[in-house]
Amino acid sequence: MGDSVGGRNIRVSLAGAGSVGVGVLNLLSERSSELGALGVHLSVNSVFVRNPARSRPGLRAEAQFTSAAPTPDDADVLIEVMGGTTDAGSLTRDFLEAGRPVITANKALLAERWSEFEPYLRRGLVYAEAAVMAGTPVLGPLSTTLRSSRLSGLHAVLSGTCNFILSEMETGQPYSAALAEAQRLGYAEDPPDLDVNGTDAAHKLSILARLSVDPAMPFEQVERRGIASLPDDLPRQALKGGRRVKLVGSLVGSRQGWRATVRPVFVPVGHPLAALDAGRNGLILDGSPCGPVSFTGGGAGGDVTASALVGDLMAWLCGHPGHTPRPSAAPTPDADTTVLEEVPAWD
Repeated sequence: MGDSVGGRNIRVSLAGAGSVGVGVLNLLSERSSELGALGVHLSVNSVFVRNPARSRPGLRAEAQFTSAAPTPDDADVLIEVMGGTTDAGSLTRDFLEAGRPVITANKALLAERWSEFEPYLRRGLVYAEAAVMAGTPVLGPLSTTLRSSRLSGLHAVLSGTCNFILSEMETGQPYSAALAEAQRLGYAEDPPDLDVNGTDAAHKLSILARLSVDPAMPFEQVERRGIASLPDDLPRQALKGGRRVKLVGSLVGSRQGWRATVRPVFVPVGHPLAALDAGRNGLILDGSPCGPVSFTGGGAGGDVTASALVGDLMAWLCGHPGHTPRPSAAPTPDADTTVLEEVPAWD
């Protein structure tokens, strides 16, 4: 790793052609001049899908779809957006074992099978910016610039889907109607269970934890509670009282160690995370000597996620390694981290 691949013909295999995969194909076509400026001739030699004949609305680029899984002999790099932890896991492992880089948006795979992929992450072969906050870059800073600071804690809105639903409920929409609209706009998966029960955000938080505080934190250690059981009028009533309900993932440090949680919280209107609407994501962290640092941006949607994947591809083409975990666990802070007020549980 670390060597530019300029002046080469680069073969790309893409696994998955849903809204994100279509976004990748379109963006690669649109950015052909930038790729040419890097001295690269890039070709997508295959798009691995379960049903090659299915219509793909919004596709503006030429592509050859196939139901035959790509192999490391077929391509120099794999972009994986098929999701899941089984078939996607086998495919990405094949490429990584052959020394081929993998660019992925698959947070579930990295969260639940971390120990299998950690050696390849440490070698810089895995690029995963799109796996946490879609098009908003947080893994890059956490694995480079911010690593010199001692983190005291972080809070993040990591589910654009839940953020959209809660924003709709503030206007008086019942949960069921807000969820249906999120699905219509392509923010929510089908079925949406992993989004609304907090698992999707917990996947992302575990990746953040392993890059920032503890490379060995088990996914099962992340406590989680979703938004599906919240009363329909709660977000609207909270807003009238100067607070917003947000699903927030937190890494909270104390003298007893690090605690990772995903749960609905009351956020004061003046808080940085309270300003996030619709499909936006945000993260704030504090540490020494970096001080408070915040990131906000698009956290849902095919095109937004595709932008991070293509960005990671361009980083690899320029010779930059992927996102590496911490070498060892970070010390816990001397003082307890600020804790946000949790929304009470409803049956």
